[in-house]
Amino acid sequence: MPRHARDSDYIYHNLFSHPKMVADLLLAFMDPQWLIHLDLERMRRHNSKLTARKGERRRGDMVWEIPTRQGGSLFIVLMLEFQSRVEEWMALRYGGYAFLFYQQLVDERKLKAADGLPPLLPILLYNGEPRWHAATNVQNLIRLPEGSSLWNFQPGMGYSVIDEGAYPKEMLEGSPYLSAILFRMEHPANPEEMVRAAQDASIWFEKHPDGPPVKHLFKELLLAGLTRLKVDTPHRVPETFQEVVVMLAARVEQWAMEYEQRGELKGELKGALKGELKGNAEMLLNLLQDRFGSVPDWARSKLFEADLDTLKKWSKRLFGAEKIEQIFQ
Repeated sequence: MPRHARDSDYIYHNLFSHPKMVADLLLAFMDPQWLIHLDLERMRRHNSKLTARKGERRRGDMVWEIPTRQGGSLFIVLMLEFQSRVEEWMALRYGGYAFLFYQQLVDERKLKAADGLPPLLPILLYNGEPRWHAATNVQNLIRLPEGSSLWNFQPGMGYSVIDEGAYPKEMLEGSPYLSAILFRMEHPANPEEMVRAAQDASIWFEKHPDGPPVKHLFKELLLAGLTRLKVDTPHRVPETFQEVVVMLAARVEQWAMEYEQRGELKGELKGALKGELKGNAEMLLNLLQDRFGSVPDWARSKLFEADLDTLKKWSKRLFGAEKIEQIFQ
């Protein structure tokens, strides 16, 4: 099997190229009040020509058109992010995409001002680390005093975030949706949890024969996840997803012993270091709030992405700084 076939971006792009998979994601993680008037059965992919900052078209970004039950359409701008760092300017990127998309729609459909523009629902699907904490509205990035009359002229593009790793394990395990099982397979604590999630996916496919045709992609996702967890898998892999799940389930006990012998102590050490970093970042954040009042989003991002030595250096600057910018110089 080609190596690229196990890359997350390749798998996700193909997963969410199916309208039923997108509908499942919306039903599982978006506000039901947003969806009640949408006809998800008639959702279709929109052939957008949106481009990224450098001019190239991003393969992971999609636009879906969903008819409303009252007439007209809602357009979902779905961005798939696989990076390990949070993109601080994501709200700005969404704003740029939105205006480009509207202009394209006006040109293609010969819209007039009297027709108005259809609503957009921008969604970011994020499966990286750490948890997403960037500004979710362009206005959060604009430095303007509260109450200023200039706010009336500022853009206000926002987006909704589906952060896979942020959902509690109990919530995902109790969800009937395939997307929730996908998230469990992507963010397991150990190989046993991944295989249990895969078993639930196998049962889901049996109960939903008319669901999205993505079983083969779940097979690739499972094998890619086990590779990330440094678990040895057989050289000869069965053809179907169900057969792979059965085969791997038989090896869970053996994996558990190997995993514990190889990495349990390292895992505890890594967890302790991660906890220390988070604790120091939160402590410094509280001190900044006490000293300067509100802390801008860019400063929060820096705090939770910094290493321990940098946090200590910033802490020493705290009481000599007159402006919050001086701490992070």
